[in-house]
Amino acid sequence: MNDVLSYWWLIFPIGGVVGGWAARVASYNEKRRKDKIELARIKASAQTEQLRITQTSKAAITKVLARHEDVNARWFGYELDLATLIQYPMMTDLREPLTLAFHRAKVRADDLRPTDTDELLDPAVFAEYRDAVGEYATSFDAAEREARRRKQGDFSPVERERLERARRLVAVAADDAATPAERQAAYRKARAELDGLIAVPPAASQQLEGRIAAALEPGREL
Repeated sequence: MNDVLSYWWLIFPIGGVVGGWAARVASYNEKRRKDKIELARIKASAQTEQLRITQTSKAAITKVLARHEDVNARWFGYELDLATLIQYPMMTDLREPLTLAFHRAKVRADDLRPTDTDELLDPAVFAEYRDAVGEYATSFDAAEREARRRKQGDFSPVERERLERARRLVAVAADDAATPAERQAAYRKARAELDGLIAVPPAASQQLEGRIAAALEPGREL
């Protein structure tokens, strides 16, 4: 005991060392706690920002897809309606630069539209598709304005008479009140009038032929 007490003077230095070590441990632990809190805050902030970017991207994707659909619907108004096309024949005349430009832009936009729209979350893929749709919309607007301005003005008086006869015949062919035989005959005459004048899209022919065929008796062919 006396030996231990004889080293009483060491208690104070050792106590100081232990006290300092304990303080450093406490400080380290507090720093770690604060670092964890900060890392959690940064992670949460990054997740929130990523969610915001993703939501913004999806909103932009939805907007571009809707624009694509809108232009397609406007084009279908010509492609599927022979009567409208007769009024504005330039819309299928690929000899016209504006018409050719819009048809090429349509093909490119359609080709770049992915089956899985999540692919458009890739910024590079989306940018290429967005720009293609923009070109499609712009070129279609230009072609449509010019087609509506010119109407049938590029045709001779005789050709315009043929177009008018074809328009009336198409109306008969599409009239559900007409007999199947009348509709069939009108359609054939209309195609004869249009031959060599305007390019009739296959979709327009198929739609009208399908309506007429549905009215024919079973076993009859158009």
